[in-house]
Amino acid sequence: MKSTLKIATLVLAFAGLSVAAKAQTTTPATSSTSTKATSSGVRYSIGVDAGIPTGSFNNAYKWNLGGSVQADIPVASQLFVTVNAGYNNVFGEKNLGGTGVNVPNIQLLPVKAGLKFFPVSNFYVQGEAGAAFLLNKADYFNDKSTAFVYAPQVGVQFPVSGSSFIDAGVRYEATTKYSSAFNNSKVNFVGVRVAYGF
Repeated sequence: MKSTLKIATLVLAFAGLSVAAKAQTTTPATSSTSTKATSSGVRYSIGVDAGIPTGSFNNAYKWNLGGSVQADIPVASQLFVTVNAGYNNVFGEKNLGGTGVNVPNIQLLPVKAGLKFFPVSNFYVQGEAGAAFLLNKADYFNDKSTAFVYAPQVGVQFPVSGSSFIDAGVRYEATTKYSSAFNNSKVNFVGVRVAYGF
């Protein structure tokens, strides 16, 4: 029930950002500004990432926080290749199930590449895949320090002034197993990224 409430909060926050984006784009000239401006060259963004673990992963981990940098490289009208790298800390449960056990945090460095497409002005769909490096493997019984990661995302991008913009998206991110012996060694979460672009 708590997870459902948290996910609902994230969805509402995203909806609010979408309404704010629409308010920013009331004239025809402004409505296509972010797409046109971005298609003229490589754009960079620096963002804050947060999320809520899903599935059985949610039993021992409650939320994550991190940051990322991203480059959007234009390849066609309204289509971009993305390159993204960041840091993500997934916070472990304290006193797990009243046992006194503190689950160690998971520290990840995901590196992804993918495609970002604007089907309509300011709204995009994005898909990325790559590798997520486990930085604190010594805290676990995992036999791998790298896993495949994938992340489908939807979002809005709108100008704030000149060539700068805000990029806000919601995504589902998941990895393959970090341990061949444990199926629960996958990391998966629903997250948001709010970034400043230039």
